[in-house]
Amino acid sequence: MHYSSLEACLIDLEKHGHLVRIKEEVDPNLEMAAIHLRVYEANGPAILFENVKGTKYRAASNIFGNLERSKFMFRKTFKLVQQLIDLKNDPIKAIKHPFENFATGLAALKALPLKNPINKPVLYEEIKISDLPLIKHWPMDGGAFVTLPQVYSEDIETPGIMKANLGMYRIQLTGNEYILDKEIGLHYQLHRGIGVHQTKANKKGLPLKVSCFVGGPPSHSLSAVMPLPEGISEMTFAGVLGGRRFRYTYKDGFAISTDADFVITGEVYPNENKPEGPFGDHLGYYSLTHNFPLMKVHKVYAKKNAIWPFTVVGRPPQEDTSFGQLIHELTGNAIPQEIPGVKEVHAVDAAGVHPLLLAIGSERYTPYYPTKQPAEILTIANHILGTGQLSLAKFLFITADDTNQLTTHNIAEYLQYIFERIDLKRDIHFYTNTTIDTLDYSGTGLNTGSKVVFAAYGEKQRNLCTEVPTILKELQLFKNAQLVMPGVVALQANKFTSQVNAQLEMTQLNEQLKSNETALASVAQIVICDDSSFVAQKLNNYLWVTYTRSNPSHDIYGVNDFILNKHWGCNGPMVVDARIKPHHAPPVEKVPEVEKRIDKFFEKGGSLYGII
Repeated sequence: MHYSSLEACLIDLEKHGHLVRIKEEVDPNLEMAAIHLRVYEANGPAILFENVKGTKYRAASNIFGNLERSKFMFRKTFKLVQQLIDLKNDPIKAIKHPFENFATGLAALKALPLKNPINKPVLYEEIKISDLPLIKHWPMDGGAFVTLPQVYSEDIETPGIMKANLGMYRIQLTGNEYILDKEIGLHYQLHRGIGVHQTKANKKGLPLKVSCFVGGPPSHSLSAVMPLPEGISEMTFAGVLGGRRFRYTYKDGFAISTDADFVITGEVYPNENKPEGPFGDHLGYYSLTHNFPLMKVHKVYAKKNAIWPFTVVGRPPQEDTSFGQLIHELTGNAIPQEIPGVKEVHAVDAAGVHPLLLAIGSERYTPYYPTKQPAEILTIANHILGTGQLSLAKFLFITADDTNQLTTHNIAEYLQYIFERIDLKRDIHFYTNTTIDTLDYSGTGLNTGSKVVFAAYGEKQRNLCTEVPTILKELQLFKNAQLVMPGVVALQANKFTSQVNAQLEMTQLNEQLKSNETALASVAQIVICDDSSFVAQKLNNYLWVTYTRSNPSHDIYGVNDFILNKHWGCNGPMVVDARIKPHHAPPVEKVPEVEKRIDKFFEKGGSLYGII
């Protein structure tokens, strides 16, 4: 549908059974987030909160809660957008098939933003930050946050909407040292679009004008998170996806999305930062308090009967998983087009997206070699780790599949394929003292850590065990050996205290196992953890614990390991220390008292009765 507003979208969803209204008063302090999480986990509908405590405004969540609903909202434009993206990747198609691609040309007419001289709904009234639904999601959060913002900024050297950036960066509205109604916090890194704009403004000693749009047609929210190629405006993409031109105006020198439900305008001054956070984030842990840019609020606007959209992030999968699925459906072959030789790249949601990448490439360098081994995929791995958001990856598994039967989206099958073929003496490649995701606290500092590439290709090296080898059940210091998947065993150890002690513990493990290489020949990976039963319970637990709680350079060991010509390898299984470390951020956890309070909404007589 071509929605002109968020409310039009919600009415359409309700008409088709995709939305439920909550009429009872709901507390924005933890209750709304808890309700959202419970409904999302049950694959439930979008939610419209009609009575939010402390504000006159309604709120909506779980709008993008599953792929089916997301595609339903864009059912009239989805295929056209796919075709446009495909033409961007392969423009010769438009010449070869002009009639087939005629519709995409018409759709592109919606791309140009429309300066709105008359109808400006969002300017209906001027309000304050304290009038908004101030939603706190997790108990340790530093305050209330905006979780579905569209943060707009322009390049001061080339101003105007066609060169502007629209990104989704969380915004802290209350708490910490922020002066209520006058200051808010923006969480972004300087390499992001808005960061580039701020860097240019800083050099000139000028404040950066920023507008935060909240609500509006759902195409606007999705456009803010789309990984668009350099030079393509998010506003043009919003117009095509929504089937309706992005409408805007300027007020007091600030850009205004006139179809937004709310707009917060303000200025970011050079070198003015304040502590932002903590915030329960998408890796399943809190991002801690750090200094981030401070925005001095100019004015806040709201349309009549405005609706505040929000989402909740935490241990994946969450609603942002559906964002990722939708983006993947839309972009299709964008990554393979960008990186030669790549067939698939999968950022694993269960591991927090950025920590773990699975890839399939090509091996065409040495067809004349009698023995298959990684060559081209090593080049591809370097390219992947140097490309956009993929550069934040911490663990990269990569292989080539001559049969074209393998897919990265069947994670268990893919990992088994790797673990069967990986040569542990040759195929592990480290990148030390480098950058990782800001939200990943497993490294040595903010944004700092290491990476590792597991590049496996060729014939099977081992038949993976389907039972725990006896030797792993008889260890000292390490107990409760559990089979996670073929070839992977979890061992429970004492609480991690220090890197020095961990090294001693791993030395003791090696001493117990180094003479048992034959008995361990079917094991590719041993995971040292705090709770081996939890890790082995399901695949997602293994993915989350192993790849979010370890720093490759510090936490990967090996049985009979060695360094030869600066290359590290091991003769026995690799060992990953995935215990919680003292410097890690705490995991987000639900509050039992809040869970009890929201039960009433799901019981007989409550608005959510029968939806789960």
